[in-house]
Order: sequence, then C-alpha cells, then structure tokens
Amino acid sequence: MHCMSGHSNFVSCVCIIPSSDIYPRGLIATGGNDHNICIFTLDSSAPLYILKGHKNTVCSLSSGKFGTLLSGSWDTTAKVWLNDKCMMTLQGHTAAVWAVKILPEQGLMLTGSADKTIKLWKAGRCERTFSGHEDCVRGLAILNETEFLSCANDASIRRWQITGECLEVYYGHTNYIYSISVFPNCKDFVTTAEDRSLRIWKRGECAQTIRLPAQSIWCCCVLENGDIVVGASDGIIRVFTESVDRTASPEELQAFENELSQATIDSKTGDLGDIDADQLPGKEHLNEPGTREGQTRLIKDGEKVEAYQWSVSDGRWLKIGDVVGSSGANQQTSGRVLYEGKEFDYVFTIDVNESGPSYKLPYNTSDDPWLTAYNFLQKNDLNPMFLDQVAKFIIDNTKGQTLGNVNTDFSDPFTGGGRYVPGSSSGSDVSAAADPFTGSGRYVPGSTSSTGVPSAGTDRFIGSGVFQSSPLKALNIYFPKKEAVTFDQANLTQILGKLKELNATAPEEQKLTEDDLVLLEKILSLTSNNSAEGPTAHQLQTLWKAVNWPEDIVFPALDILRLSIRHPTVNENFCNEKEGAQFSSHLLKLLNPKGKPANQLLTLRTLCNCFIGQAGQRLMMSQRESLLSQAIELKSGSNKNIHIALATLTLNYSVCLHKNHNIEGKAQCLSVISTVLEVVQDLEATFRLLVALGTLISDDSNAVQLAKSLGVDTQIKKYGSVSEPAKWVSHSSSAASSHLLFSYCLRPSVLDTYSSFRKWRKGKGDESGSSVTPRLQNL
Repeated sequence: MHCMSGHSNFVSCVCIIPSSDIYPRGLIATGGNDHNICIFTLDSSAPLYILKGHKNTVCSLSSGKFGTLLSGSWDTTAKVWLNDKCMMTLQGHTAAVWAVKILPEQGLMLTGSADKTIKLWKAGRCERTFSGHEDCVRGLAILNETEFLSCANDASIRRWQITGECLEVYYGHTNYIYSISVFPNCKDFVTTAEDRSLRIWKRGECAQTIRLPAQSIWCCCVLENGDIVVGASDGIIRVFTESVDRTASPEELQAFENELSQATIDSKTGDLGDIDADQLPGKEHLNEPGTREGQTRLIKDGEKVEAYQWSVSDGRWLKIGDVVGSSGANQQTSGRVLYEGKEFDYVFTIDVNESGPSYKLPYNTSDDPWLTAYNFLQKNDLNPMFLDQVAKFIIDNTKGQTLGNVNTDFSDPFTGGGRYVPGSSSGSDVSAAADPFTGSGRYVPGSTSSTGVPSAGTDRFIGSGVFQSSPLKALNIYFPKKEAVTFDQANLTQILGKLKELNATAPEEQKLTEDDLVLLEKILSLTSNNSAEGPTAHQLQTLWKAVNWPEDIVFPALDILRLSIRHPTVNENFCNEKEGAQFSSHLLKLLNPKGKPANQLLTLRTLCNCFIGQAGQRLMMSQRESLLSQAIELKSGSNKNIHIALATLTLNYSVCLHKNHNIEGKAQCLSVISTVLEVVQDLEATFRLLVALGTLISDDSNAVQLAKSLGVDTQIKKYGSVSEPAKWVSHSSSAASSHLLFSYCLRPSVLDTYSSFRKWRKGKGDESGSSVTPRLQNL
C-alpha cells in the first residue's frame, strides 16, 4: 500500500477505470479542488498524467467502456475524456454538476446538478431533461439499460426511465442524501445521508437502517460480493456485510457498538422527530421487543435522553447515542426540519394507539391547525373523530412560539456551508473544519477559483446517374476521403429566369437593375465554366446584394452563390478573415429550422462548396462548432435532399479533421453522425455519413475508441450484411445490434459493409432519387 499524491488541494471524488490491454490492473482517477483530474496506476504514487480543462472543482467521476471517463464540475459542465484528451464538453446545466454516470450500453450519459435537474446525453447532445427533485441532485445509480436512480438534498430518492418518466419516489431519510449505490444484478440499493444513517432498500422499501457514530455519511459503494463500504465525517471507512465469514471479530463489533453508544445526537437535526424529554418513558420501555429492523426508541435515563435502535439479528436494543439539547427542547431551538423533501417549522410524532405505528405530522406556523389536522387524518386514513384532538395538540405545542432563523452554520459536507441555493450570489468563508468535498463555505454557482460535375440525369439538385463502383478489392477504396465533396449540378437558364421573375417582387431599395442582372449572369457564366478570369469587385458586390434579399425570394441568389463560391476569387473574397465572419453569420440565419426548406438546402450546399478553397476551409473550420450545431437542427425534417446536404457537410468536415487530427472537432462530427443516422432514411445520405465516419476514425485510435464509447457501433450494425433488397428491407426495419462494424481500423468486415451497401444501391437503382456525383468516385 502506498499514498498517491498529485493534487494541490483536497480530493473530492475517486473512480476506478477498468482494466485494458495497456493497463491490465486498471487505473485510478481522482478529481480535486485544484480543477484537475489525476490518473494513477496502482504501482506508482505519482500521476500517470493529469487532465486539465475544468475551470472549477471536479466533484464527480464515472468510467465507461474503452477507457472513457466522464467528469462533473462546479463550473456547470461535464467533460468526456479518452486517455489523456478531452473529447467533448457537455454544456446545459446552470449550476454545479454534482453527479455523473455512464450507462453501460448505447453511449448514453447522465448528469445530475445543483440546478435540481438530471440530463441525458447521447453523442454529446442533451436528449432529455428530468425534472422532479426540489433541491440539488447529489447522486445517480444505474439499475439497468432503461432505468436509473437519483438522490437529492430534498431527502428523496427517485426511480426513472430513460424515456423521461419518474416511476417511483422513495422517502425515509430525514436530511440531505449524498450517495446511492446499487446491489449487483438486482434493483435493491443503499443510500447514505446527513442523518447519521446508511439505509438499505429492498423491493422499494427501507428494509434496514444502520446508524453510524458520525453525523454525515458522505459516500457509499456496493462491492461485487454485496458488501457495503461507507465513508463518513469522522474520517473512517467502514465495511458492512451479510457474510458470516467476513464479519468482524467480536472485539471489533463491541468497539463499534461502544463508539455508537457514546455518540451524541443533536435534537436540532430533526433526525429523531420532535422530542419532549418530560414525556419520554424510562429504561423499562426497552424490555419490549422492537417490531422491525432499525426501529428507533427514545428513553429517559435520569437527566439524559438516550436513543436505541432495534437489531433483529441480535434480538435486542442497541444504543446509538445520547440525545443532546433535548431537555424540554422543542422546534424553538432546533430550527426547521426536513420531512419528505420539504422544510417545516415542526414535525410532530403522533401515536394513535400503543400497538399501532407512529405517524409524522409536519406543520408550519403559518398553516391553519384545523386544516393541517384534517389533511393529516385524510392522508393516514384515520378516524375523523380525532380532528379536534389533533388540532388542539398542534395549538398547544406551538402556542406562543417565536421561531428563530434557520441555522446557517449547518455544515453541508458537499459544500461546507448552508443548503445550496441555486442562483445564490452569497457565500461563506472557509471554516476551520474544512469539509473534504469543498474545504470551504457554500458553493456559489458561477464563482471562479472557466460533389463534382454530374453525369447526365434528372435530379436538378445534384445529378442523377447511379454511381458505378468498381469490383470490390481487398484494398479499402472508401475512406479516408481525401477531397471535399461539392454540389455542381445546375440549370443556369432556370436559375437566371427565376432570379429575374422574383426581382420584380423585391423591395424597391433591393431591386436589381438591368445592369445588375447582366453582372450576375456574367459571374454565373465565369464560375460555372471554370474560367481563369475572375469576377470583378462590382460583380461580387452585386451578388452580395442579391444574397441579402428577403428570405421568401432569396433562393435563386443562393443558388448563384452556391455555384460561384467554388471559384478561387469568390471563395477568397467571401471567406477571408475580414469578410468571413459576416458571411458565415448570414448563412447561419438562413439555416434557421423554422425557415424555408429551399433556403436551408441551398445554404447547406453553399457551405459544402466552401471547402473547395483554402480560405473557405479555414472559415468553415473556425466556425465549425456554430455551423454544425445549427445544421444538425435540420435533421428532423423529411426532405431527403436536405439530409444528403447535411451528410455531405459532415463528410467535408471529416475530410479536414482527418488531416489535422483535431480530436474535439472529431468528437463533434461523431456526435452529428450518430444523431443523424438515427433519423435519415435516404440511402445516399446514409452512405455519406458512413464514409464520414470511416474518414474520421481512420489512422486515429483515439477517435476509434471515442466512436465505440458513443455507441455508434450499435447504429451501423444494420448496414453490415446488406447484399440484396430483401435483406436491406429486413435490416432497415430492425433494431441495431451491439456488434461493432466500424472501419478496417477495427474489423475488415466493414469492407463488406460498404461493398454490400453499394451493390444494393446499384441493383436497386437508388430509390432515394439521388446519387453520388463523380467527384465521389474514389470512394
């Protein structure tokens, strides 16, 4: 055993990265208050490497397949890491990300935040937001591929489906719940909280409560053998087991029991309900056996109040501590009490009869005692005859009370101060007893310490002749794609005719003169015939004027721009450093999902054609994040030509990224590919996305691993064995399986994937109505 060091401030979370071929014993990841993540081998005390990128404390970690690591931070983001590189940043929460989990399959990720929400992410995009918790989400646990659990500061546990439904809410803890862990191969789980307890839940019920001699039980973990490990505020790690063979010695058990009995329980926490020492029974009350595991009973021994818990296995009452501040105490001194996730001025314990159960009655001084009594009886199905009695009990026990302020010195072990208030701008100073999760006061969100010339055909958009592939060879002929794919097909007469027609409807100040129309006809002729002569500045100004027409009539001008941008002079003029920002900003507006489909289509094609020039490539790469983020919003439509253009844009980005190995850029493209593959039906669009995928991951093991971790393998499986129409129909309608069919970088079978896909499209005559242009023939 050795001590690992590498952080410059306290460590807030620890995670095991499973074994791999390179590290057969696995790795250990730690997140710290220094904003860093340290990765250790088991054999060294120094970090193997340090992950830098977060702008505030790293407070949660989760590992997944293929070495993927997910981190959450106070900087409101989560990050996906692969080896020593950040693959993508998940942005969307408005407060600290306290909990993260990677689902075992499908490339899904979960984040829980102090903004009270949980978000589901796929391929770097937020797919769904789960709302329901009334305070900071502190922990997440995976039940299976479709369900997960969450716990929060509202003292509740929720069971969710990944489709968004909250299936059940569990209550039992009386204060913040910090951690949750699931038993192997079942839906039973354990939780730890600020109420000095570890609770074991079976079949949706709290089956056992284990008290510890510490107020804050910060974390828990269920081992593969079913043992439970917990860490608490007294600095001790304890392991609990059902196995007789692994049970501690009698001496150790007695030492634990003694430590527990000597603990003090502050009545102000409300963990034991409302306490009136004068009304408590004496020790003789312990002669009666308990009725369930973990049942708590208070007795008065002289001037002291003691708390006992029933142990079914031992058949006796175990002392769990002395209650302090309870002699004649009431909620006047204990502040507000958390019950079922809400704060109340009082939480009374009502015993209807000695043989029956006790009931909790929450009450605020602003409430009507009669209405509260009525609701209490209704909720617990009690006889209405008790209404006067219960109401009088409330009045008698709250008469003349002046409640003090909530105790803001209460130390939350995750934040070191009072309860976290999302959006709060106030904080507290670092205390002497620094909390190991934060080392200081309340967390303050936002604080700093962040396609060629077509063959003859009928498709007026991109050409029509079905691509004729050469016989399949052992050599990979599909990817990596080396050159950008462009849209060159055009009917110049129709474009100019429509431009002149719509010019008559343009606003007076934007109408083109006859000379302007001649200039546009000239620039269209120059750029379409690959003339060495370049357009003049006047011609380019006229084109820009037309491109800024109103959205309902601009599409013929966009078509001219789409063709013209291929010319070196036009490409340099519109895409240079000085003009490029204005140019790309204008095109972004035309990509509005609520805009006209014709504008969306022609804008996407213009962006694709920008890649043919060096200036255009530089502009497209500098604006990659915003352009792809906006373009992907067009995936939902049914226009197959838009899908093909979107796939081509992604392919062109893949070509550039293959050259410079920008891993974050590749991560975004992989996210786009994964997202669009789920919705497109057109075969041409699908093929281009597959080529983009192959280009991205070729000769880049990091990109291969990232693609695996995002679950892209499950999406492309259905294209793997397509060799004839009947098979294609079968595969396109079935769910994707989990076997990987990636590029030759992973398995040679992908050549069969691409070959069979092409053979099918050739034999089918390409039902999509579109085709790959000759510029794609080297695929």
